[in-house]
Amino acid sequence: YNYVDMPLKKQLSLALLLFLCGCQVLSPSPTATPSVTPEPTNTTTPTPIPLSELNITYGIDVPEGLRAAVQALVPEINTSASTAFSVELHAENPSDADCVWFYALVAPFPTILDDVSLNEVRQTWSGGGNDAFAGAPLLMSESTAGALTAVWGPPSLSGIEVIPPDQLLTRAWETSAWAIIPFEELDPQWKVLSIDGLSLLEENLDPATYPLRVGFSFFGRAEVIQALQDATGSGQPVLPPSNWDASLFTSVLMTGTTALVRSTAERMETMGLTYPGEDIAALLSSADFTHISNEVSFTPDCPEPNPWYINLQFCSQPEYIQLLEMVGVDIVELTGNHLADYGSAAILFTLDLYQQHNWLTFGGGADLASSQTPLLIENNGSRIAFLGCNPVGPEHVWATETSPGAAPCDWESLYTQIAQLRQDGYNVIVTLQDEESYTDMPYTWIGEHYDQLAEAGATIVSGSQAHYPMGFNFEFGSFVHYGLGNLFFDQMDYPVVGTRREFYDWHVFYNNRYISTVLFTGMLEDYARPRLMTDEERAEFLTQYFSASGWTVTQ
Repeated sequence: YNYVDMPLKKQLSLALLLFLCGCQVLSPSPTATPSVTPEPTNTTTPTPIPLSELNITYGIDVPEGLRAAVQALVPEINTSASTAFSVELHAENPSDADCVWFYALVAPFPTILDDVSLNEVRQTWSGGGNDAFAGAPLLMSESTAGALTAVWGPPSLSGIEVIPPDQLLTRAWETSAWAIIPFEELDPQWKVLSIDGLSLLEENLDPATYPLRVGFSFFGRAEVIQALQDATGSGQPVLPPSNWDASLFTSVLMTGTTALVRSTAERMETMGLTYPGEDIAALLSSADFTHISNEVSFTPDCPEPNPWYINLQFCSQPEYIQLLEMVGVDIVELTGNHLADYGSAAILFTLDLYQQHNWLTFGGGADLASSQTPLLIENNGSRIAFLGCNPVGPEHVWATETSPGAAPCDWESLYTQIAQLRQDGYNVIVTLQDEESYTDMPYTWIGEHYDQLAEAGATIVSGSQAHYPMGFNFEFGSFVHYGLGNLFFDQMDYPVVGTRREFYDWHVFYNNRYISTVLFTGMLEDYARPRLMTDEERAEFLTQYFSASGWTVTQ
């Protein structure tokens, strides 16, 4: 037999057979030399195989993330040793494999499309084209192509384009193409597309129903596998069970301006205190942490709401907090311009009200020190820090050493805090209550504030001041959204057309890594009650703001 040309599994099987045969004790023949008394059986425990002497091989279809997971157990490899252990694709049912690897269908972030059918993906694979991406090929790495070939059969040469994994993102943005990548390679500049309504960003996903998954198993001598299992310290299988684990997700939903005043408050009085949130409560409450920037304070001294009130001194009735309860608020930002409209007593009353509800706060506080203290949370393996400040005032809203209020922006101190928090392992979300502008993108000097925070190391920079939504930027590896628009505020296309439209940014963290942002979009109705946009409204809205951000839009 030509041993070199045999498949790896057969090589290992034959080697094992020869090894076992070579170890057999042969009985002497009748004409052989006289028998001798056998030596006593050696009961000494065999010396464990040093991990540094193992030679591990991988199939060409094994993704880099899986190789790295195995390699982490064996930091040194003696390549001159005989092959003892291999990781290979398990082409049958993934559920029967040692581990299951999940792959995401992705496109450049400025893509309108949200969902693709599996049939369209398979049609592209086979060279039949698709309606979703106008016949563009699917981009993928060599290992991904190999893994999918085992599942779907050989692709058409016109259906896919195989390129190095570190070039996929750039090529996709340049050509408005789509791609398939291992889940662990997600980057916020990708948009994760759902397949027949199933998305890897959903914590409640039933993994057995997701179509882009492949099984891998390991093969080798039993004692080698045992040695690797022992190296884990638990006797468990060497390979990670998966690259996707629902218990490692953390979602943070960021929203824009809230002010329960004027017409919004009047609708709450006449239609019910939870009326504004009834169409979007399911979305807002489904995040692990739902953020709201409430610009005004609650006070028992607040007068009855007046829709025609033209003075900009705002407050909210204490019972209006039922709306925030109903939509599942967890974190309240305190950078708002109107926080001190009814004085320090109202701010302290509001802080106490939030504390009674066990809500977390940042960007303001009972004094200057507390207003500038970061909010730190840990959840499902992720560490997230929140910082916020108000650079524009008015001056009386800023906290001092002895009075409550919003945090003023001490830029150098803020940069230092961001750097230290990143060094301590936190993903840092920074919000600004900056100068208002009813434009698609901020004025240059305002945008510089956001970009400088990104340069300082903020993971996400989010604008809370904008009544009119604004565009985006990926700057210094950070996601920057200059303004989300209103959440609960009564601007029905006033003072300019466009204030009814709203962004809700769903940020996804996985095992302490920021991996994606999903843009939800809303439209204000009846001066108080936002709803999710229709498909047509959403497409028009996203096209406007992706274009304003200087990006090529993929429909």
